[in-house]
Amino acid sequence: MQHFRFSFIFTFICLLIAGWWGYSLGGWINAVNLMLVALILALMEVSLSFDNAVVNASILKTWDEYWKKLFLTVGILVAVFGMRLLFPLVIVAQTADLGLIEVWDLALNNPTEYSSHLIAHHAEISAFGGIFLLLVFLNFMLDESKEIHWFEYLEEKLGLLGKIEAISIFIAIVTLMFFLSFVEQENKLVVLMAGLWGIVIYVGVDIIGVILEKEESDPLVTDVIKKGSIGGFLYLEVLDASFSFDGVIGAFAITKDIVIIMIGLGIGAMFVRSLTIYLVEKETLDSYVYLEHGAHYAIGILALIMLFGMKFHIPEIFTGLIGIAFIVLSLWSSVKKNRLPS
Repeated sequence: MQHFRFSFIFTFICLLIAGWWGYSLGGWINAVNLMLVALILALMEVSLSFDNAVVNASILKTWDEYWKKLFLTVGILVAVFGMRLLFPLVIVAQTADLGLIEVWDLALNNPTEYSSHLIAHHAEISAFGGIFLLLVFLNFMLDESKEIHWFEYLEEKLGLLGKIEAISIFIAIVTLMFFLSFVEQENKLVVLMAGLWGIVIYVGVDIIGVILEKEESDPLVTDVIKKGSIGGFLYLEVLDASFSFDGVIGAFAITKDIVIIMIGLGIGAMFVRSLTIYLVEKETLDSYVYLEHGAHYAIGILALIMLFGMKFHIPEIFTGLIGIAFIVLSLWSSVKKNRLPS
């Protein structure tokens, strides 16, 4: 439990703030109500981002202590305040042609209008996050050097495709073009640009890492990311951002209160960080060899859900449960493998 001690303290403090905020708006009953809403949002965030913790751990396990600590300290500030608070404000500010202070005032005093601005641009957010996550999934699956396979026949065949240069980028672009057919004509250009930015950011963080570290690399995720660097740090932050999109948008289906949304999702993000530390320090991924595979399959499904979400409403509970299902199935498969005689 020591790995989660700070998260529980953080949760206690955040719930007190949520209670104070609720009391200031409508007395004790409202205080209790908003505390419960914050807990619901936290549980939703953990369920949606459980696979994120596994992927983070699979990358962090090879990093040196300096970069681990930087990601688990500075990174949490970016995750909680940057993605769960500032990023939605920036989206609304840009699309509504307002200043950040005006948008913050709108979020506090007219949360319905604020959320409508944010939800109105759900397609662009989904295109960016979906394509970025799709590339994360493809990079793992189309790796011909990967020695451990969960679904052996399928993954071996996919690994052979990895011999084709830039195959991941090709698949991502074709996928983006297909899902553009779901988008209204007047929104096609902005959604296309958002998806292309997902590709640009994915490759861009790799390029930054290579330039700063002055090391040779593969076209996509590199040794720089695997060892720890500013490039790897940025990669994990963008990955976390992509996972958080669903939580931020989905949170408005539960409450329109921006303060409670930030508190609830912040609690969830903190537990995801604690889970990441636990997986790294306990070397869980070494014991459960298919856990990383399960997380990447969940990422692939989440990418498709986000892309389909440009047209169809997909309940957040389904998104969270299917991710957990892949994690549980991969754990079960790992346990079965560990019981087999060497």
